[in-house]
Amino acid sequence: MNRRRGVAFGLDPGGAGLENPRMSVGRLTIDLDAVAANWRALDRLSAAQVQTAAVVKADAYGLGVARVARALAAAGARRFFVAVAEEGVILREALGPGPEISVFSGHMEGDTPLIAEAGLVPMLNSLEQMTRHFEALPGHPFGVQLDSGMNRLGLEPAEWEAAAPLVLSQGPSLLMSHLACADEPESAMNPAQLESFLVMTEGTGVPRSLAATGGILLGAEYHFDLTRPGIGLYGGLPFEAAQPVVALDLPVVQAREIAGGESVGYGQGFVAEHKMKVATVSGGYADGLLRALSNEAVLFHGDVPCPVLGRVSMDLIGVDVSHLEAVPDHLTVLGAQQSVDDLANAAGTIGYEILTSLGPRYRREYLRGGA
Repeated sequence: MNRRRGVAFGLDPGGAGLENPRMSVGRLTIDLDAVAANWRALDRLSAAQVQTAAVVKADAYGLGVARVARALAAAGARRFFVAVAEEGVILREALGPGPEISVFSGHMEGDTPLIAEAGLVPMLNSLEQMTRHFEALPGHPFGVQLDSGMNRLGLEPAEWEAAAPLVLSQGPSLLMSHLACADEPESAMNPAQLESFLVMTEGTGVPRSLAATGGILLGAEYHFDLTRPGIGLYGGLPFEAAQPVVALDLPVVQAREIAGGESVGYGQGFVAEHKMKVATVSGGYADGLLRALSNEAVLFHGDVPCPVLGRVSMDLIGVDVSHLEAVPDHLTVLGAQQSVDDLANAAGTIGYEILTSLGPRYRREYLRGGA
């Protein structure tokens, strides 16, 4: 075999090498037991009378809302939050009747039939939405989102003061707000928003919610009647005690030796200083492996790091395997050696973006009950 431009350099034994690969696309493994365990752990951080919901927007942060939500429901979650009504319809189909499904974006124009037919609970964000909801679906459950300082969604204090008598007479099921800096426990924004939320909601007699994952970790004064964990369910920071949920392995498509002075990938993004062995793996920015990982990330063979060489392209990534005894049939992107937040740090982003960017080409395997 011509090892300089050949297919492999001493493949793993047993015929599991590149000429007979175990997989032709990346394998994304999602541990549903870990998702359920993370929900139970976050639930235990608040008092027994505090309900713990589950945020499953964006297809359960990219991991598959039907499978994830059913696992959470089996763990005890009875209330779920999505971003838009269309997500709520999909979730209702997965869960059936019973669990409450709330919609962060509220009651948008055109949402009325979706809200009515799927039994969704919109979190109304504006006077316009309130008018729409009360006129189109009188008596239908709703909640209200208040702006306690994030300036993203919800009624501002002056608006709420004017609207509160009418809105409260309609019987909202929840008053909620969202913390802007909950992942920064020392931020002065947290107590400021807490105080604003208290001023707007004290004495209303309506259940309240302020805390997502980061807010849960801030302590009991932020918990109120309902918490809404999201990223912590999926193994991400700031919930450092979370069990890892995802693993990602990419198959090696081809391997070659390059000499000093030769380059790897588009734009000569990496130029070798000496002879190297380079594996090309199947995966790229179309699969959520961000272009910012170029020359920054590492993949793993077991516990051995293998640096990314050159640019991440749409479908392929070059990886240095010079230090391995043999070219493996796959390399690991996410797993015990590297979390979603580790990979995010390499890309200069956050774990949320890594999770929600994972593409549709992966072969997804769901683990449940030790399977």
